[in-house]
Amino acid sequence: MSGPLLKPLRRPHLWLGLWLLALAVVCVASLTPPPPMDIPKHGDKVEHLLAYAVLAAAAVQVFRPGRALWIAGIGLVLMGVGLEIAQGALTRTRMADPADALANTAGVLLGMASAATGLRDLLLRRGG
Repeated sequence: MSGPLLKPLRRPHLWLGLWLLALAVVCVASLTPPPPMDIPKHGDKVEHLLAYAVLAAAAVQVFRPGRALWIAGIGLVLMGVGLEIAQGALTRTRMADPADALANTAGVLLGMASAATGLRDLLLRRGG
């Protein structure tokens, strides 16, 4: 899965692997019992927004602009919505929350917006 899909990084498969690992961490964290700690009201929405913004911004670093990046962004939105559905259907310790899915989507949009800034090739410029 390199060639036209990934940016011409020095180690494209390493960066792709790290991005996929981050996706797996978010999936596992979304489906396991939450840690027993108090967070401010709606603080979890900020967590959702930031997690998906980081995943999307990382996709901007790894994938070439165009189709591959669009697929990654749409996939992240679908993952966020799917995990919310799975929380309600498959777990007893979590509940589906449409507001969390919206926060996930807003995070994806925020992270994808980094493609329109000078940060879009930060990893490439740093010798990634």
